[in-house]
Amino acid sequence: MKSVFGAGSTLIFLSLISREFGWDDRMPYRSIRSLEIETFGREEMLKAVAIVLCVITLASAAKAETFRIEFLGASTTALDNPHDIKLGPDGKRLFVSDVDNDRVVVLDADSLALLDHFGSDHQGGTHDVDFDKDGRLYVADTHNGRVTIYEMAGNKGRLVGELSERIRGPEGVLVHPNGRIYVGAAWSNNLVVYENGKIVGELRGLSSPHDVEMTPDGDIWLADAGNDRMLLLTPGLQIIKELSGPKYGFNGPRYQDVMPDGTLIVADKYTHSLKIIAVDGALLQVIGTGQAAKGPGKFTTPEGVELKGDILWIADSGNDRIVKYRMTRR
Repeated sequence: MKSVFGAGSTLIFLSLISREFGWDDRMPYRSIRSLEIETFGREEMLKAVAIVLCVITLASAAKAETFRIEFLGASTTALDNPHDIKLGPDGKRLFVSDVDNDRVVVLDADSLALLDHFGSDHQGGTHDVDFDKDGRLYVADTHNGRVTIYEMAGNKGRLVGELSERIRGPEGVLVHPNGRIYVGAAWSNNLVVYENGKIVGELRGLSSPHDVEMTPDGDIWLADAGNDRMLLLTPGLQIIKELSGPKYGFNGPRYQDVMPDGTLIVADKYTHSLKIIAVDGALLQVIGTGQAAKGPGKFTTPEGVELKGDILWIADSGNDRIVKYRMTRR
């Protein structure tokens, strides 16, 4: 987590502690070797340990990595409530779930110019997209209660199949390298797993689950939006970790992406922000003002997140656009 202490405030903090203990102000900064440890009583020894631990904790916090976010541009295509986004297999095209236009929109990933769109003749409330290893596109066709499967030819998709058993209102889909398809069904409050078209797993007790994304080691992050939490799952759906509560302040987390080192980037819809979370659960940074707005570093109900290298794309849904940033470590 980003430290609230700068170098100056750290010194003041340590000075106050030493005074509270009745020590000389310079004591915390002396070399450990110079401390006459053997002359200390038990209380003095505990004080020394407290000071050293304080220094270590603050030093560790000061080293926590945060990110510099540089606004690069925004789309101008007429979108209506865009949700999740995904780079195509070639890394040059961005596929956008254009919810209220009931379609998949294809943008140039660099310029954000419109290349094409498809699906408006049969999709309803398109929420999420993902690709399998063969380049087929899986689409959360929410209002039709199914995941549609497309063979891609250039920027157009040809409908070749669907998954619909035991799901209502699917809003998240993940094609896992293990060959299974994970579907977050917001209306039926479950996560359903398919393999070769058949159900092989299900996690119930959720509330409006949305995006499903894979970690570098193959585990799965699930946005349990209605419960204001993120769940880390094994591929077999055992819960490994839960991120929730005041520490994160989630209010309807929707879609996310995972960095190569496991850092999680979550679009938290109703706080109008993105939250960057380390593998150990530390909240590293929040991007956004917390209020609905439009402009660099500002969002209105953001949804989709996609990262490649140092380029970050975000579906700024309430502003009906896709925005592009450069994200670098400080």
